[in-house]
Amino acid sequence: MTEEEDSSAAKMSEDVKRYLKLDPRSSSATSEPPCSSSSSSSSAALANKSRNFKSFEPPCPDHVLENVLENVLQFLTSRCDRNAVSLVCRSWWRVEAQTRFEVFIGNCYSLSPVRLTHRFTRVRSLVLKGKPRFADFNLMPRNWGAQFAPWVAATAKAYPWLEKVHLKRMFVTDDDLALLAESFPGFKELTLVCCEGFGTSGMAVVANKCRQLKVLDLLESEVTDDEVDWLSCFPAGETHLESLSFDCVESPISFNALEGLVVRSPFLKKLRMNRFVSLDELHRLMVRAPQLTSLGTGSFSPDNVLQGEQEPDYAAAFRACKSITCLSGFRDLTPESLPAISPVCANLTSLNFSYANISPDMLKPIIRNCHNIRVFWALDTICDEGLQAVAATCKELRELRVFPFDPREDSEGPISGVGLQAISEGCRKLESILYFCQRMTNGAVTAMSENCPQLTVFRLCIMGRHRPDHVTGKPMDDGFGAIVKNCKKLTRLAVSGLLTDEAFSYIGEYGKLIRTLSVAFAGNSDRALRYVLEGCPKLQKLEIRDSPFGDVGLRSGMHRYCNMRFVWLSSCVLSRGGCREVAHALPNVVVEVFGSDDDDDDDTVTGDYVETLYLYRSLDGPRKDAPKFVTIL
Repeated sequence: MTEEEDSSAAKMSEDVKRYLKLDPRSSSATSEPPCSSSSSSSSAALANKSRNFKSFEPPCPDHVLENVLENVLQFLTSRCDRNAVSLVCRSWWRVEAQTRFEVFIGNCYSLSPVRLTHRFTRVRSLVLKGKPRFADFNLMPRNWGAQFAPWVAATAKAYPWLEKVHLKRMFVTDDDLALLAESFPGFKELTLVCCEGFGTSGMAVVANKCRQLKVLDLLESEVTDDEVDWLSCFPAGETHLESLSFDCVESPISFNALEGLVVRSPFLKKLRMNRFVSLDELHRLMVRAPQLTSLGTGSFSPDNVLQGEQEPDYAAAFRACKSITCLSGFRDLTPESLPAISPVCANLTSLNFSYANISPDMLKPIIRNCHNIRVFWALDTICDEGLQAVAATCKELRELRVFPFDPREDSEGPISGVGLQAISEGCRKLESILYFCQRMTNGAVTAMSENCPQLTVFRLCIMGRHRPDHVTGKPMDDGFGAIVKNCKKLTRLAVSGLLTDEAFSYIGEYGKLIRTLSVAFAGNSDRALRYVLEGCPKLQKLEIRDSPFGDVGLRSGMHRYCNMRFVWLSSCVLSRGGCREVAHALPNVVVEVFGSDDDDDDDTVTGDYVETLYLYRSLDGPRKDAPKFVTIL
């Protein structure tokens, strides 16, 4: 720079120099210096500089802030944090939308697909949920709704770069899957959880056309057998597959096609197969894919070995797969086959026996080597004795789920409060538990609350209606009261058994972080519902069945419903008039009432009694695809 330029620049304000330093995009900051051979005087040069400065138009401060904010928000991944950012002001709302690449929609009727595509223009990942959870217990008619069709149609036009779709409890057709496969050339991940409506034909299209596919997971979904060999539809040559789960597909598959696919998938880490893959075939796959870390075994019984032939060494195959940390499957298990998994037990962090009828004697030799287990699922056939073995070994356990082998209410299950107390004493790092049983005591539940204060999820399902403490005969109020008092981080709670309004008063008083509450066959009066709705400020999802709650209890939550995701009440004592009153008072809340899909003419639909109420907030008003048996008030 010349001396003359130095002199002129020194006379510019310090504020302007600071701004030019901060904003290198400014044309003034990069303007060419005057020619050093010019014969103009220094005052003329200063005049030129002054004229240049007067013509300088700094960017709008809001624009600079948006650019800075956009760079910062790239690192903000929490949905809650992003939602908070979007509420600061209009400018932040706009920037947050521009940088949101992943969208989670907890209720497909809370907004329309058009609103989604207008609000967020750069989405690459979509998580969408449909029916509420009680649909899993056959409490919702099959053709109630939750269609994926309008969503895939809207996103196909707005987001051709979409890479990931995760659906839960949605109705998905083969045509929907075909449109998805054809519309997103870079599509990588498809996960369908508890979905229905599609078949192997739809899966064949996805397998054939999604050439970049990394994840194809079908979990607890109903898949129709169209007699299509969908596994053979994957393109020839090396694939990008990292995860393939089809254990819910109740139809035979081509093992040759599966084996060829596994061989062509060097990045495959997770493989969960259905019951039509035998133990011998599993052995062949493990030899071909020693890199697996998560394995769903399919059927765990060997084929009939012909005389003179040697049975494969299953234990050797597991020994060779040193990376396995998660095991599941074990359908059609034979006791003599289970010891084959022993070589990998020490590495396991997750073990799922929820499809295996395993006795305590079968479990104990296996579980005693599983010191690193963090997640354990099983049927109640393991008995209290099996749970005691788990408690003695699995000191790192974080999640436990025990399901009923016989789900009938009048059955006498083999586990009780004895197993629960053993787990609480041995697994003190437990954070989440789902426990089905027929016999429970307040003492066992209280011990759980004292020994496992880090619990965030406590779901105790005492099967059978209004069952008390089976030792004292008293209500289970004290046990559940201890859970909400002592477990300060609790966010999800499911209650059952004989419970009075007092238990709900404890929940309202101490359950300040509870977001999801499930209630079955509990409570005395509407006061119980009022305690919860007035006392749990974080409550988002409330699902209740077969409890004595009516219009008064429903009205006690009028101040809360606009901020909750949904409220479900079935087989309670609600009237159509009470539900209509709530609907009229809250225009941004949709109130649906219905019975079963064949109840068009009985009093569950035409009378004053309401069989089922489903209430949820919506930005776009009532849905347009409600079936005839659904009345929107």
